[in-house]
Amino acid sequence: MLIIDAHLDLAWNALQWNRNLQESVYTIREQESNLSGPGRRQGTVALPEMRKGRVAVCFATVLARSTGRAEPYLDYSSPLQACAVAQGQLAYYQALSELGEVRLIKDIAGLNDHFAEWEQWENNTQITQPPLGLIISMESADPILKPDQLSAWKEAGVRIIGPAHYGPGRYAGGTSTELGLTSDGFTLLHEMERLGIILDLTHLSDEAFWQALDHFGGYMIASHNNCRALVPHQRQFDDKQIKAILARQGVIGAALDNWMLIPDWVRGANDNQPTTLEHVADHIDYICQLAGNAKHVAIGSDLDGGFGREQSPSDLDTIADLQKLGEILAKRGYNTEVVLSIMHGNWLRLLRNAWVG
Repeated sequence: MLIIDAHLDLAWNALQWNRNLQESVYTIREQESNLSGPGRRQGTVALPEMRKGRVAVCFATVLARSTGRAEPYLDYSSPLQACAVAQGQLAYYQALSELGEVRLIKDIAGLNDHFAEWEQWENNTQITQPPLGLIISMESADPILKPDQLSAWKEAGVRIIGPAHYGPGRYAGGTSTELGLTSDGFTLLHEMERLGIILDLTHLSDEAFWQALDHFGGYMIASHNNCRALVPHQRQFDDKQIKAILARQGVIGAALDNWMLIPDWVRGANDNQPTTLEHVADHIDYICQLAGNAKHVAIGSDLDGGFGREQSPSDLDTIADLQKLGEILAKRGYNTEVVLSIMHGNWLRLLRNAWVG
């Protein structure tokens, strides 16, 4: 089955983690054999494995923060530095595009043509596999120096923005805070709506989440979020938040980070045995039961989002194993049409609706 994955930090891994994603996952692991730290020698995502796993499209991030935190590879002392890093990540995607490795998708015509080409290849794998499709998503709006610069970021390819990440962002309170939108945050949402940029609610604090729903009238998603009812932590959304996203015709991408899959999973324990892709299916099924249908849930894996196999489901070696999710859902009684909607169809529908104008 073709897959759309709504959250992969490709440029961040390539530049901040110094990984050549044109090489295979296994080559990258070997190259990191003398390195230590979370995720090192344990990566799961590279372009060859994305092709093997039929990840026809992903939402590829630009990620840089200026929040006063001090996390390696993420935080910079000034918004200007964060801006420069994000511009560098955009340049990486452009370079991949110029080499023919990927195709940057910016509008409905490009999306439809790209996906039709992948469907043609799926029906006849003797022809050349198309490039991977990338839709650029900004995770943390900190690199945007002023909201009135947003049109330039859209011109550069950004189509989705999550205003915050972890901590107190320049535009909104993020995960593990009780902070709402800043004054610039309200202005940013207004500009996003005017320009037709999709709002990613992922990582917003509870207060910022509800403020965003009240002040943004455009299309919204949660690119990589799970269910607070199953894993009680602010990083997940509670039932009321999920229902609010459903009411706005949004889609939620299930994430594969172990601490978001089962309660009390200990980060840093380097033991992924308790978790499997069945737990991912639990979160998908929970949203389906809450909605009464399967139209609002999809995949937003966040694989290699600062972790690797040690913090991913134990039955996943590389991103190619996302295909197993379709098999698991089928065994749970989901028919082929519904499984296809979860694997890619729901993201396609939302993007087409958002970009139709």
